[in-house]
Amino acid sequence: MFKKILIANRGEIACRVMRTARRMGIKTVAVYSEADADALHVRTADEAVAIGGARSSESYLNIERIVDACRKTGSQAVHPGYGFLSENADFSAALERAGIVFIGPPPKAIAAMGDKIESKKLASKAGVSTVPGHMGAIPDAEAARKIAHEIGYPVMIKASAGGGGKGMRIAHNDGELNEGFRSARSEARSSFGDDRVFIEKYIEEPRHIEIQVLGDAHGTVLHLGERECSIQRRHQKVIEEAPSPFIDATTRASMGAQAAALAKAVGYRSAGTVEFIVDRERRFYFLEMNTRLQVEHPVTEHVTGLDLVEWMIRIAAGEKLPWKQSEIRLDGHAIEARVYAEDPARGFLPSIGRLVRYAEPVAEGVRVDSGVYEGAEISVHYDPMIAKVIAAASTRETAREHLIEALDAFHIRGVRHNVGFLSALLGRKRFAEGRLSTDFIAEEFPSGFADLALPDEAVPALVAVAATIAHRTAESDAAVGCRIAAVETAARNWVILLGNRPYAASMTAEGDRCRVVQGDAAIDVHSPWRPGDALFRGTVDGRAATIQVDRDGIGYRLTHRGIEIPVKVLPPRTAELLAAMPPKPEAGLSRSLLAPMPGLLISVMVKEGQDVKAGEELAVVEAMKMENVLRAERDAKVAKVRAKAGDSLAVDQVILEFA
Repeated sequence: MFKKILIANRGEIACRVMRTARRMGIKTVAVYSEADADALHVRTADEAVAIGGARSSESYLNIERIVDACRKTGSQAVHPGYGFLSENADFSAALERAGIVFIGPPPKAIAAMGDKIESKKLASKAGVSTVPGHMGAIPDAEAARKIAHEIGYPVMIKASAGGGGKGMRIAHNDGELNEGFRSARSEARSSFGDDRVFIEKYIEEPRHIEIQVLGDAHGTVLHLGERECSIQRRHQKVIEEAPSPFIDATTRASMGAQAAALAKAVGYRSAGTVEFIVDRERRFYFLEMNTRLQVEHPVTEHVTGLDLVEWMIRIAAGEKLPWKQSEIRLDGHAIEARVYAEDPARGFLPSIGRLVRYAEPVAEGVRVDSGVYEGAEISVHYDPMIAKVIAAASTRETAREHLIEALDAFHIRGVRHNVGFLSALLGRKRFAEGRLSTDFIAEEFPSGFADLALPDEAVPALVAVAATIAHRTAESDAAVGCRIAAVETAARNWVILLGNRPYAASMTAEGDRCRVVQGDAAIDVHSPWRPGDALFRGTVDGRAATIQVDRDGIGYRLTHRGIEIPVKVLPPRTAELLAAMPPKPEAGLSRSLLAPMPGLLISVMVKEGQDVKAGEELAVVEAMKMENVLRAERDAKVAKVRAKAGDSLAVDQVILEFA
């Protein structure tokens, strides 16, 4: 077994590998860029080596510097994590030449499966079902249109060297094909240094289901069941689970057999994933093989009881897999949610900045994989993932409820994040029933996440919690001599404004217990919450509840089950006077196009004096490896172009001005 390994990655996956290595008695070496000098993975490792600038090309993608770091530290092997060099055959070969073990598959297997076009050809030869399409690189938009007409719309444009949802576009007509072909090639070039794309038939109402495989150097290949990864946004996975609520035992066995056959055909060694698209009739088609550990590997670990990182290390050290396929069992259910630094209310634009407050949920059956800490910086240079939250239980429904409760308790401040959105996804009736597809988010949130409303059945509980919070705050203020608070505490009559809707309530309190009366109904609240606590934990009407509490001017902002709502708790006379106040006039529409996030301005599509129509493309901004197209919100005339392609933009920097 190795005595020391280097992790050629950063963030949560680097920390994840280090946890297993430490348990195995293996020392770890971290590498880091200038931007990551204070990162958690650097603090966690036994040793750390600086390898270059903030740009990935100067550090985490620099093969020579990583190999040199191995030599300097005496590292015997390298775990690549995922992303960066994890599926780079040249990196694996460079390590081999240097006498360093790559904890992953052989270079030939990486090369064979890393090219989407070649991998489809190999899969077809191995007897794996493949999606109808054109298996060659497409030279231009005209050729793409001809192929699309032959296959029939809708089609999927995909980067040959792609992954992680980058360089992928769906087209339903020639117009969408032209735009998608251009943007997919551009994104593929910037992400992978390879702008080749191909086209295949887009399967409607598809489910994205993948098979985990393990292969050793002794000829054994096993599959560990499937993961359902259908909940996606822009082709990037958001929620994953194992097993799939859709796949039956027969289909699982068939998919597993095909995945194992493909792995054997390419001489696969280590952990890998064969991804399939599955239609409503459970017909499945090969998409690609990821020759690395997947982000969503924890759900498979929960249901199989295996540590995949451990077995990647053991296989790389020459050990043999000790099981037969018939001995692999799936037990229980696990669901994972990816927490990103992004703003769902602004079209999921990336959010960067310092984690001013950061507290992970702690509960039985809940696992959090993260690479950050309170005070850490979310950088513009890398993927905006903050953490992964995984809940495991004996049934899918229990795992779902546990995950929602864990997200309710995940306290993040300083950057915008998608925790509320994840809660809302998990809370959808359709998700609870397992009726999933890759179009789930678009169909369930057609107007975006900002339109989420507070359901009527949730109002009484939130009113009771708000009244309890206000009472405890007034008690605290009265204890330090605030006369107004003392009067309000004695009165114990409130008007609670949830948003702009008023609800009258009165209450009695004793210790940690409060009884809140609304009309003819009474709700008992039991909680130790006191002013300053970020989380309200307790029971409301006998049910456990976790609600995030933030002060917001004279009121509060309560967050629960994906809903964030402003709350004011006022004495009746104050509420009466507030209702008489004239409404604040709305601000006029901006006459400028502003950068919605820090990033690189890739292109400006318009000129000064040009008339533009609503929906027309104005500019493209690249941030966190993704291209974001900015469009006109209404008809207008461009008065001034304030930025040019190649400029580095700050958030809210003016790109265009309109007349």
